[in-house]
Amino acid sequence: MTSRTPAPAQPSVALREILAFDDGGSLRLLLAPAGHDVGVRGVAVGDEGPARPLDGCLVLLTGPPSASPGAADPVRAAADRGASGVVLREVEGVAAAPQVLAAAEEAGVALLTRAEWADWTDTAALLRSALACARAGRGDEVPGPAAGGAESLSELAAAVAEYTGGSITIEDTRLRVLAHSATGPDADVLRRSTILGGRVPDWRVAELRRSGMLRALWTSRDVIHRAADAEGPERLIIAVRSGPEVLGSIWVAGDGHPLRAGAADALRRAADVAAPLLVRHRLRESGAARRSELALRGLLYGDGDARTHAWSLGLSPDAACAVVVAERRAAAPAPGDRTLDALALQAVAHRPSVRVLRDGERLLVLLPVEAGPERGALALARELAVSAAPGGTGALAGAGPVVSGAPGVRASCEEALLIVRVLRERAGVETEADSTRAGKPYADAAGVGPSLDVARVLDAARPVWEAGNGPVHDLVRADLAAGGELVRSLAAYLDTSGDVARAAARLVVHPNTLRYRLRRARERFGVDLDDPDTRLLVTLAVRLSG
Repeated sequence: MTSRTPAPAQPSVALREILAFDDGGSLRLLLAPAGHDVGVRGVAVGDEGPARPLDGCLVLLTGPPSASPGAADPVRAAADRGASGVVLREVEGVAAAPQVLAAAEEAGVALLTRAEWADWTDTAALLRSALACARAGRGDEVPGPAAGGAESLSELAAAVAEYTGGSITIEDTRLRVLAHSATGPDADVLRRSTILGGRVPDWRVAELRRSGMLRALWTSRDVIHRAADAEGPERLIIAVRSGPEVLGSIWVAGDGHPLRAGAADALRRAADVAAPLLVRHRLRESGAARRSELALRGLLYGDGDARTHAWSLGLSPDAACAVVVAERRAAAPAPGDRTLDALALQAVAHRPSVRVLRDGERLLVLLPVEAGPERGALALARELAVSAAPGGTGALAGAGPVVSGAPGVRASCEEALLIVRVLRERAGVETEADSTRAGKPYADAAGVGPSLDVARVLDAARPVWEAGNGPVHDLVRADLAAGGELVRSLAAYLDTSGDVARAAARLVVHPNTLRYRLRRARERFGVDLDDPDTRLLVTLAVRLSG
């Protein structure tokens, strides 16, 4: 983001008006030494580049959060440059540092925090839209009621209907109806079905695309007029923009009578008023999605209060549930591979009540347990693994155990992740001569047997191994640095219970070559595989080395 210096002619807007625009709760006012009516002229980023005047700006301080005493100096610096207020990042559950509060109080600047689930880009858009909306409400952009400052899209739709003499829908870029005016008895069938369905019907969208109307709408900066014909009444349409970005559109249809003479001018002014309202709608929608994602992530990974996360997701914290984890079978996805996107849709289709989190190259699915085993976690894991195979790289899916409520979700998730890890290790065996351990690409704990406990033991043993030393450590470290030939040979030998012929076949070498390598381990490093303790340590070491 680039620091902006507001033009002197821009009128200031009271801080309370800006906060009233934030109905999504992404901003919180901590203190306002000069009162809630302190004027704000613009939005700027304050901790970048050379110092510039920030007269009357609300300054986004993207450095230390409010909980850090280190944020006090940027607050003072912004005040010295004329800022009327500053916004810091909030750390959820942690109060602002006393030094920061004191700095804002002494400097006389308003101190606000940005919710942890929001981001700076959205915050800047919110604040600039609040300024634009407040200024639009003072002018003559739309006569009459809209000049009083339409506070919602529904109010704006009603005002535009009054001054155009038509029926109004305000739609987003996906042609979903966000607001509409009241319809008269003579409203056409298309208008009624659009409003009742909450979006433009698919057949109509296809028609608009074929006719070029959609392209014209999204590229035009003026009102588009469509004369009345046998298929419907006269229509006026305009795209709503914020700079170059299209936010949505406003549609006016004759409601049984011709539109008024000044309808096109009223629609142009309405588009200016609609822009900040559509930005607010978009931010509210994206903020809700981001809060849900953070709550789901916190619930799955055990970060924060599990019961609170469940309530945030609209789930009962005492309801039984399980976690399913799916990963691509291929380590690196091919260009254009949309396996995980398809699996997410598949999971939702399995049961609408599931919650899905895309985390890097894996999918985590929270599954409320509402039915029998045929709709349970293992069934979903099988469904995801099987559906991903045709035409794609395929997937591995692990089903965690059913837990009695939100506090147990983390344990179910951890086990599902571990099961997928075991499946991936087994899948690697398929390319080797001995594929007896390779199996289905999906499983629960019973399906992987003792391998699950072995994985847990290895995780617990890793810190002990990494801190140790001795002949086995020397062998593994030296050989891995040289390419790992000896470690792979030891792994094959131990996995085949000391059967030299089978181990050599797995390694694709002559049995005498393998015998030579085992002898080298004894002679060079003093590792005696006939000793049970040494054999156990080597087994752990080669597993931990991967």
